[in-house]
Amino acid sequence: MSHTITGLVGVYDADGGLLGEAAYVWGKVRGTRHCSLCDITHGTLRRKPEWDRMVAELGTPVDLVHLNEMPPDVRAAVAECGAPVVLARTVDGVQPLVRADELDDLHGSVDRLGTLLRERIEAAT
Repeated sequence: MSHTITGLVGVYDADGGLLGEAAYVWGKVRGTRHCSLCDITHGTLRRKPEWDRMVAELGTPVDLVHLNEMPPDVRAAVAECGAPVVLARTVDGVQPLVRADELDDLHGSVDRLGTLLRERIEAAT
């Protein structure tokens, strides 16, 4: 990446809102839905405290959005790379920073994602 990262956008592979989240939970229970970003940011019932700590220490703003909440620039990027994904926001727009297969490889670890994000943010500066 050639431009400084001004923020990150994590995109869940699920819709937000009561119905979207209920559909995701039902699919997860049935084994038909999976979102590795959800596994990293959330425990069984709520967001992981270690996620909030990692974001606070990261020093780069992080927005989390669901598929039905994406602004147009994020929607265009996700159309190309898929979700879940962590996108980097730069002056040139948004581009993938951590893709779905990489998120899967983290096995729900906030610490491992934090390390990867710090490395990639540093490499972009």
